[in-house]
Amino acid sequence: MSLKVEIEKHSGFCGGVIRAIGTAEKYLSEGEGRRLHSLGAIVHNEAELHRLEEKGLVTISKDDLREMEAEGCKPDTILIRAHGEPPQTYSMAKEMGVEVIDCTCPVVLRLQKRIREAWERLKPVRGQLVIFGKIGHAEVLGLLGQTNGEAIVVEDLPMLERFIGEGVVDMERPMEIFSQTTKSPVEYSKICSRLEQEMKAPLEIHDTICSQVASRHEELSAFAAGHDVILFVAGASSSNGRVLYNLCKSVNPRTYQITSETDIDLSWFNDGEKAGICGATSTPRWLLDKVAAILEGINLHH
Repeated sequence: MSLKVEIEKHSGFCGGVIRAIGTAEKYLSEGEGRRLHSLGAIVHNEAELHRLEEKGLVTISKDDLREMEAEGCKPDTILIRAHGEPPQTYSMAKEMGVEVIDCTCPVVLRLQKRIREAWERLKPVRGQLVIFGKIGHAEVLGLLGQTNGEAIVVEDLPMLERFIGEGVVDMERPMEIFSQTTKSPVEYSKICSRLEQEMKAPLEIHDTICSQVASRHEELSAFAAGHDVILFVAGASSSNGRVLYNLCKSVNPRTYQITSETDIDLSWFNDGEKAGICGATSTPRWLLDKVAAILEGINLHH
């Protein structure tokens, strides 16, 4: 079997993830046997997490941190990943006397600030703040924290319809809406259009999807359409991965999501076809290269 193999040129880590991982690696390289505790997974990719764990990165939760303090073995330093954290996390670290290496993505930091300011504007007029995002996602929890947990998180259009029907989203109160930085621009547009149709009070729509993520949607659609088969490489827990995989699948039905090269099924391919390899903003380039090498190896052995 012979395949033409191409990796989509913009696939791989976004700037925020590159910065966080680079910071962690630098810290770990500065001492033999050094360890660094990351508050939550630094990236939603199992293969990359395993690589970093071998270098000394330890993933913990806030509950783990409290337990460690109670047992007298809390770390000196914790890393806050690119997704960001609510203000309460910084307060907790300060009370514990734990140093923070803050790797919150600058795009997320700006969004947190904008939401905090919007919330201050809305409170005096009994306004509502809506966040289009995945409930429970680390970035969304950090955004919610800017409003003391009082913002309304909407995951999709059916959820918005339900909230409107139940009065959770009140069309007669002033509203401002923001999006999680890694969500689909198309889905966000649908949500905003629906609100514009129904609103009986002022509505302010904020464009807060990361420009790097937004441009990827157009690029990936074209890439998926230009190949016979698409291998989309992403961690099982990657929210961005699910969004981008579904995008590719909608353009090219022969799109398969894999977590590593071991998931490849040769029955997906026919001789002489063009195979495209792409991934999420949490997919390391080395893993995309590994998948490509396997497919190129098929060419060598047949």
